[in-house]
Amino acid sequence: MVSIFLRSLVYNVLFYLLLAFWVIVGIPTYLMPRWAIMNVARYWARSSIWLLRVICNVKVEYRGLEKIPKGPLIVASKHQSMWETFALLQFFDQPLFIHKRELKWIPLFGWYLIKSNMIGIDRRAGGRSLLAMARRAGEEVRRGRQLIIFPEGTRTPVDAAPHYKTGVAQIYVDCGVACLPVALNSGLFWPRRTFMRYPGTLVVEILDPLPPGLSRREFIARVSGVIEDATNRLVEAGRREQAQLFGRVPSSVSAKA
Repeated sequence: MVSIFLRSLVYNVLFYLLLAFWVIVGIPTYLMPRWAIMNVARYWARSSIWLLRVICNVKVEYRGLEKIPKGPLIVASKHQSMWETFALLQFFDQPLFIHKRELKWIPLFGWYLIKSNMIGIDRRAGGRSLLAMARRAGEEVRRGRQLIIFPEGTRTPVDAAPHYKTGVAQIYVDCGVACLPVALNSGLFWPRRTFMRYPGTLVVEILDPLPPGLSRREFIARVSGVIEDATNRLVEAGRREQAQLFGRVPSSVSAKA
């Protein structure tokens, strides 16, 4: 575990240095179209994932990429870690994220969010802000973008009871486009609220798209059902691998982590 601690420490230092590097490299894209900034973001994502494998021995397996349709789309992903907030964008032409408004105030990084036309939300503003966010998201998706959204609203620990928000259902109904569910087990390898990074195989599984036209209630039932079933399967497989590597599952990512 000492080796894992040191590797995790080294990775986290290099991760933020790498982020700073790409932020500086991308400065010229402020004067270019949005696609230029998104290309820089993809390079950042891929280099961070590569670094994670080299330093922390976290391999990544992507399943079902052939199921990703072209054009406007809602991507509803399980959210266990910071990892998927940057890793998923590499598979979409015009990714769109919803983020805390305060992130726009970070020098350079926040300007990228503005230039790439991401959606900031003031969580303290209550229902009015949520309605404005849903309206804006619908407009952007209908223009051809792919909204990557985490239906639970925040990172949830491995094995935590799921709580899917209704906001994603409202966006789905308003947009009238397909929804692509995504399951993963990232929380086993990049747990929230710790800098530890545990070795193993992080799996992202793209599930069958849900067609447009479902009611809000039916949509929430179906999207939560398929994501949770697949996520539970991936987590169980990841735990078996960790048990082989460590002789037991690390306590940080055990049940109710």
